[in-house]
Amino acid sequence: MRTAYREHLDNFSHDLIIMGETVKKIMSNASDALINRSLDPAEEAISLNEELDEVRSRCEERAVLLLALENPMAKDLRQVVSSIYIVEDFYRMGQLSRHIAKAARRRHPDPVIPKEYTGIFEEMVRLVLEMSDTIQEILINPDPDLALALSTDDDAVDDLNAHVLNTLTQREWKGTVREAVETAQITRYYERYADHCVQVAGRMIYLVTGLVPDKYQEKLKQEARDAEFDQRMADLEKQFRA
Repeated sequence: MRTAYREHLDNFSHDLIIMGETVKKIMSNASDALINRSLDPAEEAISLNEELDEVRSRCEERAVLLLALENPMAKDLRQVVSSIYIVEDFYRMGQLSRHIAKAARRRHPDPVIPKEYTGIFEEMVRLVLEMSDTIQEILINPDPDLALALSTDDDAVDDLNAHVLNTLTQREWKGTVREAVETAQITRYYERYADHCVQVAGRMIYLVTGLVPDKYQEKLKQEARDAEFDQRMADLEKQFRA
């Protein structure tokens, strides 16, 4: 029974990796459609959501099976519960990416966002795709420290989002109301996508350490303070011996 349980758990983990890869493909295609005003990538992004739905359903079935198969041990239970949340984060990331693709398809061949904002959105795209790559790396090789570092990229996306929204509300805005509304929506989709990346990273931190991100960060700070104190004491002992 335990061998079967382990196999189901491993298959669940593999499905999460597949979901992560699919979500990145959807976002990459949607962003290509947005930036380059291309119709084919928009269609590809939208169609990939069907594949994402299939993996999501399979993950939900696996979760029920794993919880019902036998009483999980503490770490296995953390893995199942964390994975259930990650599945939903990935699903939401896919939906956000699909919204971007649909906006690009709806306005094709016209741009969704004003030309002068293309550079800002290109940077957002770069950041969120890098975050997706990091998530994949963490899923394959769980690393709580790497997961914790994702918040830096998230802060950068937040700053770009705030800059765009601030510009849209200024008197100097020269675009149309439609452009303002759609640009605000698109930047919000990227900001929320980045937030879900951080949430996935937080689930992985909990899975590996049993601590939520804030507690794990505090633990690292305490360990650093303890190491610094130990080093000072060691230096003092050397002085006394001299």
